[in-house]
Amino acid sequence: MVGTDTTGHAEAVAVTYDPRQVSYGRLGRRSFPANAEQAAAAKAYIAQLDQARIFRRAIVTTIEMDREFYPAEAYHQDFLVKSPTYRYIVVNDLPKIDNLKRLFADRFRVAPVLVSSRE
Repeated sequence: MVGTDTTGHAEAVAVTYDPRQVSYGRLGRRSFPANAEQAAAAKAYIAQLDQARIFRRAIVTTIEMDREFYPAEAYHQDFLVKSPTYRYIVVNDLPKIDNLKRLFADRFRVAPVLVSSRE
């Protein structure tokens, strides 16, 4: 339903990380903020990328600290692991994971920490 642009919601991912293992600045290359300090860093990074014209178009990601994060329904949790051949996963997510493997080769974990393992 989010893909219909009629819900007022955006697709998002919550990232949990250990700052002793990776800095927010390094992680911020792939994700964005959980607090005001991280929001400022993310906005500055987006501005830096736009100014350097790293991409053909301006970055459209928005930083919205005043919006509540709603976890997906249970059947969507760990969806990539459950449905690795689903077209959206193949086209959108697997290339991002390959990029993460390249960017964080020294820290990349092949077996993900699943939401279902935390419950």
